[in-house]
Amino acid sequence: MILLKEKHIVAAFRQAGALSPAAAMTPAAIGVAERLAFLKLKRRAVLKETGSGRFYLDEASWEALRRMRRRIALLLGLLVLALALVPLLRG
Repeated sequence: MILLKEKHIVAAFRQAGALSPAAAMTPAAIGVAERLAFLKLKRRAVLKETGSGRFYLDEASWEALRRMRRRIALLLGLLVLALALVPLLRG
């Protein structure tokens, strides 16, 4: 659920054109609430504050976060697969 909200927030910043410090906007102006998903993106430096409550989307940080999440999901999937194979290999 939070991941979906993060994607909506990123899309809102993109649509508003808030992609650089010069184009930073307040979340309210974009229609984004400063709740959990927003705060997580801010904490991970995907949304960067320029002052006066204005933020912009750092695309490079967003892509890095997405790549990291994909790697973690892949590793967890491989771990589950390996654990599922252990009984078969012992049997």
